[in-house]
Order: sequence, then structure tokens, then C-alpha cells
Amino acid sequence: MRTTAVAVVAAALSAVLAAPAVAAPPGPGAGAGDASGDHLATRQALRAAVDAGVPGVTATARDRRGTWSATAGVGDLRTGQKRSPHDRYRVGSITKTFVATVLLQLEAEGGLSLDDTVDAWLPGLVSGNGHDGTRITLRQLLNHTSGIFDYTSGEEYRRAYSTKEGFFAHRYDTRTPQELVRDALAHEPYFEPGASWRYSNTNYVLAALVIERATGRPYGEEVRRRVIEPLRLTATSVPGTRASLPRPSSRAYSKPASTATGPAYDVTLLNPSRAFSAGEMISDSRDLNRFYRALLTGRLLPPEQLDEMTTTVPTGTGTDYGLGLMKVPLGCGTNVWGHSGGISGSSTGAGTTQDGRHSLAFNFNGDWAGNGRAVMEAEFCGD
Repeated sequence: MRTTAVAVVAAALSAVLAAPAVAAPPGPGAGAGDASGDHLATRQALRAAVDAGVPGVTATARDRRGTWSATAGVGDLRTGQKRSPHDRYRVGSITKTFVATVLLQLEAEGGLSLDDTVDAWLPGLVSGNGHDGTRITLRQLLNHTSGIFDYTSGEEYRRAYSTKEGFFAHRYDTRTPQELVRDALAHEPYFEPGASWRYSNTNYVLAALVIERATGRPYGEEVRRRVIEPLRLTATSVPGTRASLPRPSSRAYSKPASTATGPAYDVTLLNPSRAFSAGEMISDSRDLNRFYRALLTGRLLPPEQLDEMTTTVPTGTGTDYGLGLMKVPLGCGTNVWGHSGGISGSSTGAGTTQDGRHSLAFNFNGDWAGNGRAVMEAEFCGD
């Protein structure tokens, strides 16, 4: 759910992990980390991201040796305050994994089936310009094979949030999910349902509306009740329309212009309703590691639903997409399961091995630079 001058959406894990490195003067070096020499490659990758122009990075990993955290760069360009391993930040499209988890829990309870059509739960909502909710299943929403247009790709949305003038004029606007869906349906679908794969944030807006119809409660309440509270994710929240970040946190920076060479603006404060269930959540690195580790080891879903979640379709990007979950093969042969998230001023990556024994979550507090894939490769394939 990323809106920047370079790309409106960096939604799948590969998108954030393959972000181009942009040349820039060297920045501050890496901050807190262990002194044993472990994770040396990861520390070097964090420094490289700052050297490439990212203001600051925070990362936390967990493996057989325990939990390790490190930072690089600064959290506040004005004061020079460093980033913290405890920073809370906007996680963007990582929200999608939480939404998919809740929907799969509802299926396990018999409340719905992934083979149900969208129209069965949201009668008449998905129609017009070739969109037909009677032919789209809930599974196709979760794995992005629905063909529904991505509302963040519309020209009006781009002008409102990807330009300097638009962002500062609309940063506090409240958008309803129905408005977001309506914006999407003003465009033709990408393809017939099930015919191909294309990432669309609209899919997860609709998935959350299905959760709300099935439970009678806001989707965020279901996420809290079913995932956040049982796992004791104390830094994780569903903010709704709240514009501020909870503390501790760093500032978030963006370059809302046609190139990434202009000035960086502080975009920390924004109304995340424009992302809704496609990317509004806030968390920290420890919580994200705990979440993905619990998910992949079966603490949140029965085996049948976890199998469904990890059944992937090809995306044509060298990675595969399951149900709110992406499988990313790294250079050393290791497969990492997780997601990425991007929203103005924040780029996040989180993933774990399928056995849950090794996990990493990191955040850039800038959305125009840095090579996140190098961070993942370094952690899972380095020392």
C-alpha cells in the first residue's frame, strides 16, 4: 500500500525487497547490535541502505541464537535522533496477512467458505464496467486473481497522494472503504476472474468488508481479538483514522515528486483510512517476527487453512503469492514467507522460514531508496 513518486504501490514482498538503490552521500553508521560478530552481513546491508539515501533503518531478527536488533541512520533529520529497535511504524500491506488470517479463521469455524462469491456476502457491491461479484470468489480476493482494478492506480488517487501538493492537501482526509471500492469500479477490470494474477489493494478492502458482514464487527476489532491480543502484540494496532504514530517512533519521510532527487518531506502524520485494510496497521519489528512465526508454525490456523494460505500462484516476478502471504526464494536456496508494506514515508519487510526458526523484520523511514532485498539476503544467506 505504498504511494510514492517512484511507484504508487510496492505491495508484494518482492517489491519492497527489490527497491532500487539510489546513490547518495554516506549517512550515519549502524547503531545498536550485538558485539559477537553475528549478523555482520545484515549490519553491512543496513549501513548500505543508509548510504543509498534512506534516513534510517531498524531491524530485528530471531534465530537459534536468540533475538538480535540493530539500527542505522537517524529517526529524525531535524534533531539527529537515532532510530530505535523499539520503533513503531506503519507496516502498509503487511496488514493484508492479518486480514487473510482472520478470514481463514472464519472459514475454519464454518462461518464462510473461500469458494463463496463476493456477491454472496456483499450483494451488488462489485458491479459495473465489467466487474461482476457473482463470478469472483473470496479466494481470488486473497490471492489477487480477481482481476479487480486497484484503486491506488487511478489517476485521481495518484494526484491526491503521490504529489507534494496533493499529499499535503489531503493527508488528513478520511476515506470510507465504500469510496475506495467505488473508485476502483470506475475502471475496467484487469482480466477475467481467475485468468491471471495482478496485485490490487481493492481485493483486501473487500475482504475486510466480508469479515465485517460475517461477524457484525469492524474488521480491526476482529484482528485485535483474534490475532493481536492472543499473541500479545503490544506494539501492534489498527489505527482507523488516527493520524499520529504511537511512541516510541521515528519520523517518516517521503519525496512526493516525479523523481527521487528532490527534497525529503516529513509525512509522519497522515490519516491511514486511505489504506484501510489494505495497509493501515502499525507495529514494530519484534511483533512482526512473533506474528509470522506464530502463523507459519500453526498457532493461528488449523493445518487445512494454513495449507490453503501457503498454496501459491505464480506472479511473474520470481516470487509466488498465497493468501495474503508471499513465498520469496533467496539466492542461497532458502525460501522466506512473509510480506512487505509501503505507505508514504515507510517501507517494511518481514518474513520467516517455513519452520519459524529464523525470522526478520525491518523498516526504512523513507520510501524512495534502499535495497531491502539485500537486507533479507544478508540475514538469511549471510553469516
